[in-house]
Amino acid sequence: MAKIYLIRHGETRWNREKRLQGHLDIGLNERGYWQADRLGEYLSDCSVAAVISSDLSRAVDTAKAVAKHHNLTLQYDPRLRERHYGLMQGLSHDEVAQNHPRHHQAWKDREVNFQPESGESLQQFYDRVMESAIFWAKKYEDQDIAMVAHGGVLDCLNRAATGKTLDVPRDFEILNASLNTLSFSESHFELIEWGNVSFLNNPHCDQSLDELDGSPKWV
Repeated sequence: MAKIYLIRHGETRWNREKRLQGHLDIGLNERGYWQADRLGEYLSDCSVAAVISSDLSRAVDTAKAVAKHHNLTLQYDPRLRERHYGLMQGLSHDEVAQNHPRHHQAWKDREVNFQPESGESLQQFYDRVMESAIFWAKKYEDQDIAMVAHGGVLDCLNRAATGKTLDVPRDFEILNASLNTLSFSESHFELIEWGNVSFLNNPHCDQSLDELDGSPKWV
């Protein structure tokens, strides 16, 4: 059985602005770097055989904070990038609703096969995420690995582990720098723990932002 420490990247300025990042390479903000450091320290005593990351900098810089405690070289996989939102990328949620109402409705309704202009459908996105996750889980069978990616990637893997279909509204949080643990055996993912941000305690700013609506969870 492989154990996967599935991690969402730390906070970015665009997360706080509720702006869709997609494949755009937006870096961590100051709080995001702090979150990544706390996460790395929290995992420092765990056995980690590999750290795999999306190749976008917000994920890479989060992954570096984990890898340094285990003397591991990062392995990059562009299949772990966020969904490509096409013409919605770079826009705030409100701007998408105002300027591209059809796209906004399809996104909010989780229309599985709707493909945004210049982007990818939810089904296409899910298929590439699963291809990547299964590849790495099989490569490190019976070992523990850390996988650092994006909110949409975590959404896909939660659904794979719990049997939720892609079109069902999300009823779980996806938080910046959260630790989410899965197991993989016999070609199946199972959920061990979800949404752990207990290590992000800060008396001045105890919150982590949710992926979809940007709302904070106090920790």
